Amino acid sequence: MIAVIQRVSHASVTIDGIVKSKIEKGLLVLVGIEDADNDEDTEWLAGKIVNLRIFNDAEGVMNVSVKDDGGDIIVVSQFTLHASTKKGNRPSYIKASKPDIAIPRYEKFVKVISTMLGKAVQTGEFGADMKVQLLNDGPVTIVIDTKNKV
Repeated sequence: MIAVIQRVSHASVTIDGIVKSKIEKGLLVLVGIEDADNDEDTEWLAGKIVNLRIFNDAEGVMNVSVKDDGGDIIVVSQFTLHASTKKGNRPSYIKASKPDIAIPRYEKFVKVISTMLGKAVQTGEFGADMKVQLLNDGPVTIVIDTKNKV
């Protein structure tokens, strides 16, 4: 699993002109899933995201997690995170999981994050043409790949 985590002042997901999800201060998480991903990857990545200390403490130092700060999270599935650009100029998405594997993994990931955060997590809609809007706070953007967790 690959995740792009962005600390945001606000974020939203719009589908067909209708706002599906919206948060104020928190994290926008774009997640890419591949066939090799498993429950261990899901649990590890969810825990890393919920406990990542990238919000400012009273002294202005990034030392507080989204959970401790009371922020919200939007999780958006994004298969393009697995793009291979080694050959030519048209990316290949061969490593990205097909919906029959990716949807259950995505749904489990959202559920695990929600449980760890202690509240509902907002989402996009798997496979939809989404318009994602955000105001990156900082900017703070972190990329995590579960294949590099050791």
